[in-house]
Amino acid sequence: QVQLVESGGGLVQAGGSLRLSCAASGRTINTYTMAWFRQPPGKEREFVATIARAAGSTYYADSVKGRFTISRDNARNTVYLQMNNLKPEDTAGYYCAASTAVFATTPRGAYMYWGQGTQVTVSS
Repeated sequence: QVQLVESGGGLVQAGGSLRLSCAASGRTINTYTMAWFRQPPGKEREFVATIARAAGSTYYADSVKGRFTISRDNARNTVYLQMNNLKPEDTAGYYCAASTAVFATTPRGAYMYWGQGTQVTVSS
């Protein structure tokens, strides 16, 4: 079983950047497909980005494509989400998740391990 802890959230102006980190313990992340989800205020949790266990392929939600980049550092057992050109609609709690799926997958139900989340607030 893997434990996940997110960090790096905060308050930023529109157009700014943040890098979120997800530190894993208990198991190595190279045995999991990893993802970031977010939950805007009053809305359901939604998929943001995933990086597959197999070959490290990535997949993004249309709303963040070209602005966000997911990456993994197996040596540090950490997954990152680099967020550039942030918009007020990116304001949400951001959650790291792990799945035993081999390939990139987007459904929330495919992920069985979750962190506690980190808040990102983008001001206009």
